[in-house]
Amino acid sequence: MFPSPEKEDALIAPSVVSHRLAKILKHAGCKKVRFHDLRHTFATLALQNGVDVKTVSSMLGHYDAGFTLRTYTHATRQQQSRAAETMGNFMAQVM
Repeated sequence: MFPSPEKEDALIAPSVVSHRLAKILKHAGCKKVRFHDLRHTFATLALQNGVDVKTVSSMLGHYDAGFTLRTYTHATRQQQSRAAETMGNFMAQVM
């Protein structure tokens, strides 16, 4: 949801947001993506880079972190693999 800069308590229509995004991407020489694709990219990259799921969930406006975990399981699986590798390396050093 994007507030309108012209009217208090009004929102910019989703079609206007999509159109503006398309213009920005074209001007920047980027391929066309949907706004929702950017949202998924943000969530995936945030989780992969250590932002905790509760924070990501809150930023996305999800009702609970469980929904976020179910939606982005690919990102959390990668984190689990990295955590297991880290712990394996630690255990190898102390043993």
